[in-house]
Amino acid sequence: MEFQEVIKARHSTRAFLPKPVPPEVLDRVLQHAALSPSWSNTHPYRIAIAEGEVIEDLRKSLSTRYQRASKLQRATLPSQLKAWITRDPGLPDGDFKPMLKYPDDLQKRRFECGMGLYETLGIDRKDFVGRDRQMAENFRFFGAPVAIFVFVHGETGPYGPLDAGIFLQSLMLAATNEGLGNCAQGALGLYRSPLDKHFKIPSQYKLLCGVALGYEAEHVVNTFQPEKIKHQELTLPTTK
Repeated sequence: MEFQEVIKARHSTRAFLPKPVPPEVLDRVLQHAALSPSWSNTHPYRIAIAEGEVIEDLRKSLSTRYQRASKLQRATLPSQLKAWITRDPGLPDGDFKPMLKYPDDLQKRRFECGMGLYETLGIDRKDFVGRDRQMAENFRFFGAPVAIFVFVHGETGPYGPLDAGIFLQSLMLAATNEGLGNCAQGALGLYRSPLDKHFKIPSQYKLLCGVALGYEAEHVVNTFQPEKIKHQELTLPTTK
């Protein structure tokens, strides 16, 4: 594909076919992503690739943890306190907190994006069951046959995540060029311990996020593409 076509074609895929990704296709994607620039060429990130039995086990364990967490959110205060004391498996044990309160100047776009997704799926704003069901799909990787987890070196300040972000963009564009749908998922940073079960992760590397990867399914959810910000809005005015 031409570069401009790849840029325009890439979008967040939230429904995948169960069709496996051929090893040679995934290898090309990773080869191209590995060419990403980084601060002093340090590449302060590592990835864990889940496929086959591993991704199926993670799909099950992460979904179970999310369902438990969802129940705890609606539980009484004594039950929540007990969960913290007993280290309930539903409680997040990730290295970062992907769930945050957005500043007012960013919240509007976040709200519009969420509402646009729910409207595309026919989920009413007050349909909390439907919204929770859709949120749970994150922990099933939207049915994708491949999940890639991104870890960043914990002693690189803000520049490690910056380099990891550049790598992520390269990864997703390379996947798009190979005809693969993809979706970067901050929600996959909520739980680390299920990954420690399957991968040898150095302690200095912190779980940042995950990416679902595979062939896009014909589903209405994949028609949702929020309007991107105009480049003029990104450009700061001069002082004169």
